[in-house]
Order: sequence, then C-alpha cells, then structure tokens
Amino acid sequence: MITGNYIFPKVLYWLVPLLIFELIFKGIALWKAGRSNQLYWFIAMLILNTLGVLPIIYLLFFQKRSQPTSD
Repeated sequence: MITGNYIFPKVLYWLVPLLIFELIFKGIALWKAGRSNQLYWFIAMLILNTLGVLPIIYLLFFQKRSQPTSD
C-alpha cells in the first residue's frame, strides 16, 4: 500500500524545479511584455499557468525586438 508520505518526497523532486523554471521564464517574459506595452501578452501570462510554455513562446516568437543603436 502506497501512503501519501511515500509519494510526497518524489513529487517534490519534480515540482520544485518546475516551479523555479516557471518563475524565471514568467518573470523575464512579464518584464519584457510590460516594457514593450504588450498588455494582452502581459495579462495572458499573468493569469494562465502553463509551466513556462506560454512565456517561452512569447520570448521566442512575439516579443518586440529592440532597435540597434548606431554609434
């Protein structure tokens, strides 16, 4: 018989890294969406918990790229 005490430590080995991964990518993506005035992306990423999938999609494909400065 499997008890909750036996399963709980094994869940933590997966849950803690996923939460850290989510926090890092969500923070970066929210920062970039906020600085670029992309309100719909900011709200979607703030409300939806997708374990980092939505922030990664935003960072790879939808963020506004900064213009290079000429010296």
